[in-house]
Amino acid sequence: MNDIIKDGLEYLGISIFYVKLILGMLFSFVITFASIPTIVKISRRKNLMDEPGTRSSHLRKIPNLGGIAIFYSLAVCASIFAFELFELYKFLFASLVILLYVGVMDDIVVMRAYKKLLAQIIVTALMVLGSDVRIRSFFGVLGIYELNYTFSVFFSMLTFIVLINAFNLIDGIDGLSGGYSIICSALFGISYFRLGEFNYPLVVLSAVIIGSVIGFLYYNLSHYRNNKIFMGDTGSMILGFLLAFTAICFIDIFIDKQLPTVPRYFLQSAPAVTVAILILPIVDTLNVIIIRIFKKQSIFGADKNHIHHSLLKLGLTHRRSSFYIIVYYLFVVSVAYYFRHINVNALLFVVLILGFIGAYIPRVILYTKEKTNKLFVNLQNDITTDENI
Repeated sequence: MNDIIKDGLEYLGISIFYVKLILGMLFSFVITFASIPTIVKISRRKNLMDEPGTRSSHLRKIPNLGGIAIFYSLAVCASIFAFELFELYKFLFASLVILLYVGVMDDIVVMRAYKKLLAQIIVTALMVLGSDVRIRSFFGVLGIYELNYTFSVFFSMLTFIVLINAFNLIDGIDGLSGGYSIICSALFGISYFRLGEFNYPLVVLSAVIIGSVIGFLYYNLSHYRNNKIFMGDTGSMILGFLLAFTAICFIDIFIDKQLPTVPRYFLQSAPAVTVAILILPIVDTLNVIIIRIFKKQSIFGADKNHIHHSLLKLGLTHRRSSFYIIVYYLFVVSVAYYFRHINVNALLFVVLILGFIGAYIPRVILYTKEKTNKLFVNLQNDITTDENI
């Protein structure tokens, strides 16, 4: 049946890839868009809401099970339009199901951190050991090239876990994690497309992610109280996992696997370009860890030291904060792309420096603003005192 459809499309001059790409994005959007109202209704009826807390930037209870709709659309559309991925990576679907269960449990009853970490270790072990999704080379970063198997497995699992949790940490204001996942998926998808048809299933997966998240953002950015929803840990962990998966696959493309039928293109700065695409969650997490260590606080505690919190303190709305953060880090990606042919260590250094500059710009502005206000208040007090005298 598939061959008949394929032959018919080719006869009409239509590539099956573009059909999968368009339908995958369209149906993933429709499924998410149609599922969320039901999830919101059930969440409100059963009081399955996110309570304002230490890390929260909202002041009222909001449903936080939007990740279920994201998983639903991804599971349906990716398995239909990018089924080749599930044949090649046998444990991909199982990993998504495990993350769905852990995420929903955490969103409803709040799981202990060690239980979430254990589940993430199991998921990453399935992908790295079972599906052989690994970082095999550093491409000369710190003078290191090909990695031995043991270190490759350890570093790949660590990368998965760090990115899953880092993406969860940036999910603090409306539109940021969703908008950033769209940008990352689009950048990886375009890169995969340019690297040849062997990578087309990954292009379709990227399109499915984009369609699903757009459907979610319609409600996440809604001004209507009854429609608003968060993706919760379910959505952030699944998206973080998939972005880690696509990032590692992107780096792995440039490894010579001696496949004569697959066109090869070597980009020595591939790790630096990948870090540039995922720079926001990486820098935000490192920045928070540095601040907590400096203040002698637990690195696992909750606080408001994230980049988006600094922008909110400046009086920006959630939408404006998300927009400014995404635009700045798109600038970092543009710099990385423009200089992609320079030494990988130099490019990685530039990317990280620009990333941290973006993290500290809001803090510097906030500090300057507070000092100016304090100076103005002191000046007013001095004038009042002189008048009284």
